[in-house]
Amino acid sequence: MTKILITGTSGFIGNHLLHFLIKQDLNVLGIDIVPPQDNQYLPFFKQTDLLELGNLITTVQQFQPDFIFHLAARTDLNETKDIRGYASNIDGVENLIAAIRQTPSVKRCIFTSSQLVCKVGYVPKDENEYNPNNLYGESKVLTEKIVRENDGGGVEWCIVRPTTVWGPGMSSHYQRFLKMVNQGRYFHIGNSSLYKSYSYIGNIVYQYKMLMESPSELINKKTFYLADYSPISLHHWIDLIQEEMGAKPVPTYPEGLMRFLAIFGDILSTIGVKKFPFNTFRLNNILTEYTFDLSETEKICGELPFSIEEGVKELVIWLKNEKIIT
Repeated sequence: MTKILITGTSGFIGNHLLHFLIKQDLNVLGIDIVPPQDNQYLPFFKQTDLLELGNLITTVQQFQPDFIFHLAARTDLNETKDIRGYASNIDGVENLIAAIRQTPSVKRCIFTSSQLVCKVGYVPKDENEYNPNNLYGESKVLTEKIVRENDGGGVEWCIVRPTTVWGPGMSSHYQRFLKMVNQGRYFHIGNSSLYKSYSYIGNIVYQYKMLMESPSELINKKTFYLADYSPISLHHWIDLIQEEMGAKPVPTYPEGLMRFLAIFGDILSTIGVKKFPFNTFRLNNILTEYTFDLSETEKICGELPFSIEEGVKELVIWLKNEKIIT
């Protein structure tokens, strides 16, 4: 039976990918520095730190995987001083490649990067053009360069750049936003639709699996953005969530007023008030559109299993089951 190793299975995408592949009766092992929250997945897990080379090589060689999905990474944006804070995105990748070289069973590895190898809103001309604006993005640039310079460890490989991923299991940051929608405290800014390339979690794990199964000539040594093929309007998406929640309609306020409020939030931050929920950084994130050409991804992965409406239903069911909203 085909064996699949997934790094980073306690993260959002890695956790869903593990569950997705297990349901298909595949032989899967997940590794992470953090054990799974659900004990039923302990038989499919081995605690392993990518920064501990010897242990990593032992884990990979003992399992003898055919395919590897690499998702383990530090993904927050909090480090602002030293890129070495993202060692798992640099040294961890080098260590995984070393383990691949010493494990002849490995046929293919899919390495996960990020859309943030370029700042939000910037669309690169080709896969080798980078324009990060934070240390996390810089660390993912190094992830990609390490993979290319080492030819993925001498096996078939591709690099994927997930965009914003949403769905059941979203981080506490997104949960706070969803609570605001449910409580009637969220608002639209201006009348622009604000199109963005987002990905529903059920669709992105399907794309990962299709990349694993695709012929070598279609994926080897290539880079793919992963997202739903049609960009979604931020306003439409939030309105769908609000309607599924049964919450109050989301109001719309003028962009000029919100820019003034964002500057006020910046001022409060400079004098030490940290809890004000709005500033120019968040405003610009909301107002910046970003869409990617996903035609190559679509050619390989084909039709996705979930519509935006189906994804929203699953998201709200999870929010209610977890008592995140009532």
